[in-house]
Amino acid sequence: MAMQVGKKFSWVIKDFPSLQCEICYSAPVLIGDCKWRLCAYPKEDNVDDLSLYLEVADSESLPSGWRKYVKFRLSIVKQVLEIDTELQDDSHFKTYHWFDEKNSCWGFPSMIPLTKLHDEKEGFLVNGDLVIVAEVDVLEVIATLDESEESEESCRPVKKSKHGGGEESIDSLKEAHLGKETMDVNGFQVLVSQVESVRRIFEMHPDIAVDFRAKNQHLRKACMSFLLSLIETLCMSLKDLSNEDLVEADVALTYVRDAGFKVDWLEKKLEILKEKKEKEKCSLIRLEEMKDKLLELKQKCSDLDAL
Repeated sequence: MAMQVGKKFSWVIKDFPSLQCEICYSAPVLIGDCKWRLCAYPKEDNVDDLSLYLEVADSESLPSGWRKYVKFRLSIVKQVLEIDTELQDDSHFKTYHWFDEKNSCWGFPSMIPLTKLHDEKEGFLVNGDLVIVAEVDVLEVIATLDESEESEESCRPVKKSKHGGGEESIDSLKEAHLGKETMDVNGFQVLVSQVESVRRIFEMHPDIAVDFRAKNQHLRKACMSFLLSLIETLCMSLKDLSNEDLVEADVALTYVRDAGFKVDWLEKKLEILKEKKEKEKCSLIRLEEMKDKLLELKQKCSDLDAL
């Protein structure tokens, strides 16, 4: 489970083209129980892109062993838009990352080409000022593995490295541990990696689970994972979907519907895919028939040439 603390803030870098420093920092912003800041590298040697990072500004004052799972998005604002240009996100990147004592800074080494940034036609600089917007969501993990899993993990011996006499990095064990951490989203315990997808489902279909009956969290988690797998299948491209996939998706749809999910929108999606697949099948048959006729015509032409 986890609590989420988020904030959106902007950073205006004055007279950006005239900066001579290799690195500059934004003012720290308090999010949750620690301060965060942005750092940019406007004049890095032998680099053609602007580097931009998010950093824990007061990492030294945090307690030993601290760590934060963070979803963040950094955007460089296009301040000048042509009249016929639709308003949209400009140069931006989004990612998830674990910040801790050893990794208190993370970001994007190639945010945007400097030539594009300095081009007046692009509209990123106005009177030399550059505007950067950061959206930071700090996910504070409260509970992670089941007690039995924690016990098994803590008793597992650390393997020796194949490349030397030292012990294998703990990072691999951490990754396995972090991959099982869960958060509560609308009453469902889901993996951290699934949080964004589940939230999007509830935003688009807020009544999807109003009739869901299971109370056991293990069953709820399993059903939600099953639903996500079904959605992922139905979002595949038509050429990658086989007829067997559609049959299995039909069975899976019946399962999640019987579990109590309102999935009429997925039923429509599946029907559309079936129709498209049928048309594709008919088109392929038609194409094969045309190929056969073409071969017959070529044969007749060859026969005429021989005569």
